Amino acid sequence: VQLQASGGGLVQPGGSLRLSCAASGSSFASDSMAWFRQTPGKERELVAIIFSSGNTNLGDSVKGRFTISRDKEAKNIWYLQMNSLQPEDTAVYYCRLLRRGGYYWGQGTLVTVSS
Repeated sequence: VQLQASGGGLVQPGGSLRLSCAASGSSFASDSMAWFRQTPGKERELVAIIFSSGNTNLGDSVKGRFTISRDKEAKNIWYLQMNSLQPEDTAVYYCRLLRRGGYYWGQGTLVTVSS
């Protein structure tokens, strides 16, 4: 399984971005997806997760600003909608798929929040 993360870029504080993560191969109802982020010198941080049930969990630092979803038609694409971005959201964002007992990581996409 290969994951392609995209959508990162430079945005001003208060702005929005939508990250996408596209997975190869067949999709499964049991798939779950998580987004992590990492800055230099820090451990990778869980940002959001969506379970196969559709339930979601968000990290405390992004609650109320970020949402995670799965494309209802293209079942192999997941999104991280990021609103009200702040400089502290600057990081490389990674998607991670759990599919049939295996974990698969995307390559990361850089989000920079700066004026």
